[in-house]
Amino acid sequence: MPPSVDHIRCTVADYLDRHPSERSALSGLLSALDAGSDATSRATLPGHITCSAVVLDRDRRVLHVAHRASGLLLPPGGHVDSGDDTLLAAALREVQEETGLPAACLALTPEFGGAPFDIGVHGIEARPSKGEPAHQHYDFRFVFRLTPDAPGLSLQEEEIAGAVWLPQDEVRSPTLRAKLRDAALDGTITPVNASAVIHDGHGRYLLHLRDANKPGIWAPGCWDLIGGGREPQDATLRDTVTRELREEAGLTLADLRPYKSGHVIGADGTHVPIQLFSGEWRGDPAALPLTEGVLLAWFRPEQLPYLTMMPSTRALLQHHADEHPAADTGLAPRSPTPAVAPAGTELHIVGVHLYLEHAGKVLLGLRHANSTYAAHTWHVLAGHCEYEAATDCLVREAHEEAGLVIDAADLRLVHTVHTIDAPGDRPRIGLFFRARRWEGTPEVREPDKCTGWEWFAAKDLPERIVPYTRAAIEGIQAGQSYTELGWAR
Repeated sequence: MPPSVDHIRCTVADYLDRHPSERSALSGLLSALDAGSDATSRATLPGHITCSAVVLDRDRRVLHVAHRASGLLLPPGGHVDSGDDTLLAAALREVQEETGLPAACLALTPEFGGAPFDIGVHGIEARPSKGEPAHQHYDFRFVFRLTPDAPGLSLQEEEIAGAVWLPQDEVRSPTLRAKLRDAALDGTITPVNASAVIHDGHGRYLLHLRDANKPGIWAPGCWDLIGGGREPQDATLRDTVTRELREEAGLTLADLRPYKSGHVIGADGTHVPIQLFSGEWRGDPAALPLTEGVLLAWFRPEQLPYLTMMPSTRALLQHHADEHPAADTGLAPRSPTPAVAPAGTELHIVGVHLYLEHAGKVLLGLRHANSTYAAHTWHVLAGHCEYEAATDCLVREAHEEAGLVIDAADLRLVHTVHTIDAPGDRPRIGLFFRARRWEGTPEVREPDKCTGWEWFAAKDLPERIVPYTRAAIEGIQAGQSYTELGWAR
């Protein structure tokens, strides 16, 4: 059945809360809703609803199609069908019919979610051949990002004459162009949901049996992770998963750590990017005050194939189990028995460093006055690699030291320092990574190591700064990728 009047009314009300100046432009639509008319029907005059998809690619361009009937170049879209239960569903159906892009390769943005990005109002000329008088379209436009693995376009040739990706400043609709400019959206897909991989350190995983008959939820009747979508009050996705654990199961975990990013297919069929966190807990699930779903229970990896579960969730848990043997009690794999270094080689200490830049300034932390290394000296956020990948180490250190949430995929190696402090000391390799994105505001979470975080202009670094850190920052600013310090020539 088509979208209900209540659904449309709530959607318009929320939109006008964000854009109150557009109330007069939507007065005809509001009158139709007040009269109880089916505003999605072609027969509703003098105006009715259409729905469109504003699809952004990785180069920030917007997909437009050339309609044969009108000759206009517009984002994919059209009238609402009787099988579209929401306005968003209508936009998703139209983009697939006209361009061949399935919903699974479209990701909603965290900024706008399933709400319309724009409601365009435009006049339609009379079409006597179809018995249509002149009328108005209230076009509900939803914005999506295109996934990297999206297929090529397959146009609906009987209706679409061609397609083109236009830069945002060449978008045909003035209102849409203005909103794109103000929103400054790019084509980068960012997580909008957060979930928790909760284990007991001995190979068991806590899973949540979701409601089977509750309308509109993802993975009904399946065992799944606890989690949910980001809400306005959540400053970071860590706040999201913390809130979801508390609200759904009354569960508080003191040491939730970023694990990896992934994605699922949402209830509306779209690509839903997720930030996954990992945490350890050993309590009794039956004692938790479950407020959503049916049941919480522990399961071992060998039981997963026999559970009703989304394949993506099963693969994720199996991957985590492979990385974290059952005998482990921590979140990082055990180090194997140390190997003897080949003759003539020298083992190096590997350190990871976060080059975080904002508004032309670099984040530095002041090391504690009692620190055994570089006491009362400024340094970038850093740590030593354990038995883990360098990027995983830096993701962990950023969260432990400063409460920052970073996806390893957003780290780029920008400088390497090969240094030795003094003759006879063990050599060190310092890897400096730049984070393209992060969540959170730097905070002091290990006061015994760092007493404060500050932003410094790269060309005006403090006098008391770790020497190789200064050299690395200067090298990055100069576009150099490598520095040596302390080696005798």
